[in-house]
Amino acid sequence: MYWARKTALQHTATHCNTFQHTLTHCGNIIPCMGALQGDTEEQHTAAHCGTLQHTATQCNTLQHNATQCNTLQLTATHYDTLRRTATHCDALQHTATHCDTLQHTATHCNTLQHTATHCSTLQHSATHCNTLQHTATHCNTLQHTAAHCSTRQQTEVTLRMSGRMCRAKRRRWRLLPPLWHKRKTHCM
Repeated sequence: MYWARKTALQHTATHCNTFQHTLTHCGNIIPCMGALQGDTEEQHTAAHCGTLQHTATQCNTLQHNATQCNTLQLTATHYDTLRRTATHCDALQHTATHCDTLQHTATHCNTLQHTATHCSTLQHSATHCNTLQHTATHCNTLQHTAAHCSTRQQTEVTLRMSGRMCRAKRRRWRLLPPLWHKRKTHCM
């Protein structure tokens, strides 16, 4: 409907231009008409010129309306452009908000990944520490056993040495006179 009205106004504007041309021609004829007032043909021409003047005035109004219509059309086009831009802007704003959310999530994910890596390292260290602790406990047991073994070995060596000395002393005492024989020693 809008385009049909615009086409009609453009046709009217063209028609208006024709009337303006005729009116200009009329304007040239009217000064001559004052001298020829009694002539019927001249009166008819003057009436026709008056009609043309009225039509030209209406034509100017229509031209003004057509200009306003063009302005309104430009405004409507501008409005449509602004509305499309606003819709596009809203979509971009929504996308930006979504992007911010994703960026926050990615940062959180990176933090969690770093924490998980750190946790794995700590878990590995704890396992290694448990192994070392087990080894240390085993080492302490072995050290205790070795110390016990060493003490026992020294005791056995001492006892063997003591046994040899006692046998040697017994042999010597047998050789001694009976008086010495009655004497008490720790070997008996």
